[in-house]
Amino acid sequence: MFTGIVEELGEVTAVEQLADASRFRLRGPLVTEGAKHGDSIAVNGVCLTVVETGEGEFTADVMAETLKRSSLGALTTGSRVNLERPMALGGRLGGHIVQGHVDGTGTIVERTPSEHWEIVKVSLPPELTRYVVEKGSITVDGVSLTVVEAAQDYFTISLIPTTLALTTLGHKQPGDPVNLEVDVIAKYVERLLGDRSGSVQGPLSDQTGQDPLPGSDRAGQDPR
Repeated sequence: MFTGIVEELGEVTAVEQLADASRFRLRGPLVTEGAKHGDSIAVNGVCLTVVETGEGEFTADVMAETLKRSSLGALTTGSRVNLERPMALGGRLGGHIVQGHVDGTGTIVERTPSEHWEIVKVSLPPELTRYVVEKGSITVDGVSLTVVEAAQDYFTISLIPTTLALTTLGHKQPGDPVNLEVDVIAKYVERLLGDRSGSVQGPLSDQTGQDPLPGSDRAGQDPR
């Protein structure tokens, strides 16, 4: 499990295309410290399994399903990525419960700068609308954030200087894709209430497939 608090702004150093997958090499000295084969690291909100580590870098295989359902397929050599290690048992839950299972992708629609923060508008897939509420939590590219405005086909988030400086959200431009993970509690409540009434209110959002596939970060949930 993750919390959506980005630990490090990493970089893709190599991308190898395999038959039905891709192998990424990513630089992240902090998150690779003590990491070993089989460990999990969230990359832009997608939990990936470490294959190899060395010299501050690690490699991870990304299956076709994950590439299809997330924005990782758009990464190239030099792309910056948000990195987070799983939360240690007994650690502080600084963001919110994040699984690293991407529910869908959105697109940066517009950015409105202010003196001390920036409002970012993100498109919202229709199947995720019911899970997003004002002042609720959402994970965007692995960053745990608070929803400012929740509309039918978009939502807005307010980013403080720390979030802008230490995550990819400070560099994303209109048209750029972002990974979205809604609050898992909302999905479980929906399923439980649906079962009690004899029908499910709607399918649970597809979860990005990847081994265990967890991941995300909350480098700054602004004005709460």
